[in-house]
Amino acid sequence: MALAGRMKRSVFLVHRWTGVLMCALMALWFASGMVMLFAGYPKLTPAERLANLPALRRDGCCIGPAAALAHARAPGAVQSLVLTSIRGRPFYVLVDGDGAVRAVDALDGAAAGPVGAVEALAGARVFVPGAAAHYAGTVMEDRWTHARAFDAHRPLHVVDMDDAAATRLYLSSATGQVLLDAPRAQRLWNFAGAWLHWLYMLRNQPSDPAWTWTVIVLSALGVVAAFTGILNGIWRWRFKGRYKNGRKSPFREAVLHWHHVLGLAFGLLLFGWILSGLMSMNPLGIFDARGRAPDAAAFAGGRPGQLRPDIGVAAALALLDADGFGAVELEWRVLGGQPYLLARDGGNGTRLVAPNAASTQAGQGTAFRVLRRWPDATLLQAARRLLPAAVEGHDVLHAYDAYYYKRQVQSMYGADDKRLPVLRVTYADEGRTWVHLDPFTGSVESGMDRSQRLGRWLFNFLHSWDLPAMLDAGWLREAVLVLLACGGLALSATATVLGARRLRMASKKAG
Repeated sequence: MALAGRMKRSVFLVHRWTGVLMCALMALWFASGMVMLFAGYPKLTPAERLANLPALRRDGCCIGPAAALAHARAPGAVQSLVLTSIRGRPFYVLVDGDGAVRAVDALDGAAAGPVGAVEALAGARVFVPGAAAHYAGTVMEDRWTHARAFDAHRPLHVVDMDDAAATRLYLSSATGQVLLDAPRAQRLWNFAGAWLHWLYMLRNQPSDPAWTWTVIVLSALGVVAAFTGILNGIWRWRFKGRYKNGRKSPFREAVLHWHHVLGLAFGLLLFGWILSGLMSMNPLGIFDARGRAPDAAAFAGGRPGQLRPDIGVAAALALLDADGFGAVELEWRVLGGQPYLLARDGGNGTRLVAPNAASTQAGQGTAFRVLRRWPDATLLQAARRLLPAAVEGHDVLHAYDAYYYKRQVQSMYGADDKRLPVLRVTYADEGRTWVHLDPFTGSVESGMDRSQRLGRWLFNFLHSWDLPAMLDAGWLREAVLVLLACGGLALSATATVLGARRLRMASKKAG
């Protein structure tokens, strides 16, 4: 009995002092989480980026890809080759084998020179036509540009636009492309949302171990505070009978009483949200793939610097025009050793320009055709290259499920296309890996083994309530989340009041 009493006393003290440490931060997490439900972290989605590009014209365009590749350090090692538009003019954008990015003028074949203020302003005016542009200098990184995807483009040019949304644009110093748009309202809301929720005031670089471990430790303390609070709340609640005060709770004082009641009502929810926040940091790599990761290079079977379809730009655009597809971007790709072109239009629709196998086999030379998607058999053949393990099964998803689904644009995953249908391939490897293959692009959309699928539940589900049925509920899901978050906020607010009292008492004793 004495041992049980000491244990309960220890749990009570742990809850008291971890609560004192974490109560205000947990209140801020609930408040900022509600903001994030409606105001997403600034991002430039593929649809937004493509909507601002002009259609590629086949008349007078363009030099061939080989001429553009000649500007690369090692043409055969180029891992990405895209024909797009920068400042309204067609350019090739190349990603070298070492990740360096460069642009080549697709009209005259000249390598793009350094991107300065003049070029940045010109690019901004094309992106937001009709608005005055004000150059704000360069930044290596700020609160909106922590993403590793920006690394090859740093420093970033910053341009403020006088449009109705007071948009701030970030442009690449390597190519001049617009990488991010951040309207003023979105920036302001994010100070109360993602910037606060993710403790980005403590983050100084894209990969910041100090920030990572700070968030992990604080989240772990929050988990301990919530768990010990649940135990204390249950132990002190009279499920049978009442205390002398006539209540189920022993506390007479209002804040203590409501903290107890709110803890019983929302404590488990708070525990789940804080635990899933901790899981989002993948502490100690617990959700890392246990075996070999899918090999995207093997899946492709070649690089665009080595393998390219034998068709000119004008001929490819003519085929697409005949199909009624207005391409704004062409990307040279390889799938299972077969080169092809991926075309995108201003609405983020896609087409594939690929060799017509029938004409080649008939000895008629290489003819090309426009495809809306790859056949499943072609994808499955390439999928056998992804892992050394045998393919265990495959199926076509025509609807979203718990592991493949699309989030709202304000979500941190809002820029992911997640098209349907998609081909799911499962492997007989140690981690029972699943991959999702996009037939409209020939891309590996996602891959996850057993541990990563567990992470999907312990982080994404517990934190965001993002099962497809929940997401389809729309405003009802949002209303429920706001209501529950208000309960968690009220619980944290009562804890903050109690914590402040405890600190004042401790200060008086120390004085």
